[in-house]
Amino acid sequence: MQSARVRCCIRLPAWALWLLLALANSLQAQPAAPVAEPLLPAAAPAAEPLLHPAMHAASAPDPATSNTLLLNQRHVVTFGAAMLGRTPAERVTLARLHLRQTIALGDAGRVSLSPLDVATGVQVDGRIVFYLLAADLQADQPGVPTEVATEAVRSRLQAAVAEVKEASDLRRIGMAAAQSLLASGLAYGALRLLWALRRWVQARTAQWLRSWQQAHPGQGLADTYAHHGNRLLRAATQVLSWLLLVLVIDLWATFVLGQFAVTRPWAERSTQWLLSLLESSALSVAAAVPGLLTAGLVFFIARQLSRAVAGFMQRVERGQVSVSWLDRDTARPTRQVGNAVIWLFALAIAYPFLPGANSEAFKGVSVLTGLMLSLGASSVVGQMMAGLSLMYSRTLRSGEYVKIGETEGTVTSVGMFATKIHTGMGEEVSLPNAVVFSQPVRNFSRLVDEGRFVLHTAVTIGYATPWRQVHAMLLEAARRDPAVATSPPPYVVQTALSDFYVEYRLCAQSSRSAPQRRAELMSQLHSHIQDVFNENGVQIMSPHYLADPPQPQVVPPADWAPGLAAQAAVRPPGAPAAGR
Repeated sequence: MQSARVRCCIRLPAWALWLLLALANSLQAQPAAPVAEPLLPAAAPAAEPLLHPAMHAASAPDPATSNTLLLNQRHVVTFGAAMLGRTPAERVTLARLHLRQTIALGDAGRVSLSPLDVATGVQVDGRIVFYLLAADLQADQPGVPTEVATEAVRSRLQAAVAEVKEASDLRRIGMAAAQSLLASGLAYGALRLLWALRRWVQARTAQWLRSWQQAHPGQGLADTYAHHGNRLLRAATQVLSWLLLVLVIDLWATFVLGQFAVTRPWAERSTQWLLSLLESSALSVAAAVPGLLTAGLVFFIARQLSRAVAGFMQRVERGQVSVSWLDRDTARPTRQVGNAVIWLFALAIAYPFLPGANSEAFKGVSVLTGLMLSLGASSVVGQMMAGLSLMYSRTLRSGEYVKIGETEGTVTSVGMFATKIHTGMGEEVSLPNAVVFSQPVRNFSRLVDEGRFVLHTAVTIGYATPWRQVHAMLLEAARRDPAVATSPPPYVVQTALSDFYVEYRLCAQSSRSAPQRRAELMSQLHSHIQDVFNENGVQIMSPHYLADPPQPQVVPPADWAPGLAAQAAVRPPGAPAAGR
């Protein structure tokens, strides 16, 4: 990238020189007057005759650009009054014609003044080319004394006439081209030297910094911020090199433009433009300092207030401080909302003091930003509001086991935009808060203390199996699993009497020794249920009838509590089963 920048900076003077030479040749092929104008009839007099003062009618100045007389791109004078019935624009056209005819004679091109009663005649080689009225001088240079303004017009015309004559001198053009090539070579060498010097300074600085760090390891703040200081120095070197680059190019362009008569006015204006730009920039920076100080003070106060709010909320979040209107779950979102409100107010207060805040460009950018936010951030704002609603309603908390729609798992975080859930199957599900807010949430941990959770599973058994036997088998499976809590004891409910089977649901709570992932505990419980049902010869299936059997599918009273069910009826809750 550095080599590309160097090549670009090296080629820039050559491109600019080629463009200037082409423009100079095109302008040299045109007439000496820079703006074409209609020629007057051949019978037009060579100069305006001076009549009685009563015949001169001065009118109000006309600000149109056609009232300005230009020669070789150089401003000569702006006519501000009519004379002998001719408007200022017609006087400009006639003056151009007289200048062209006079310069074409090939004389020395000496400009002089011929004072008269009511006007001053401007002569080139003794021939009057136009007259200056007092209204012309006031329109051209308001508030300047007449003698000074007249001499300024003569000096400008003298320089312009000399440049027009010089533009046709091949010897001068050749010398200017040679000097321009020499200046281009010097500029090329200066740019190469400047870029090499920048690389040398950066390399030497980095080498000195590494040597210092090796010689003074662990020197506190100096060693901590040495890297940042190196980056700052590199940035400052780069900015300084670019400023010098602009200065070299400006000096080169000013010198090359000044060598050719047709471009010399541009050379004078380029330097003036750069100086005026630097002056206006310095004045703008100086004028912006009070506003920047005020804005900096506002942001400093906002920073301190934000840090104070964050510190207080973090203490509430850690449980070190207890307040009635805030708990640990809502401390984090309250801290985020509070910081956002503080910085929004700080930006609104500091906005009028920022440089350019009242400019049309700044206002346009503000309107565009607001339009983009209003059109494209509606969904983002909806997600944020849903997230705040979830946080402040305390529907979810980190570490709780929930089921949202088809997603079931442990909540790991409730953010501003999304809620993340670990399913226990090796995956993390991120649900948008708007989706969570629009669906019912089943919380298996909210009614259980100490981080435990609720367990429930269902089986469907045909009507031919006694329900007391199914209850006893499900409770036995729960007793065999050490991860199932004995207090409160597990229980079984019949949730549905369907057409072909009964639905039994086992409800329990996890113990303190249960695994953190509910999926693992459910897998263990299902294993115990299958073992118990197999031991007692009961099939876990949901029968569907094609025809009625010969005997009715009922359980006689003698078989209502066989085997394990009879033992469970006399065994107290929590006692081990026989044979275990």
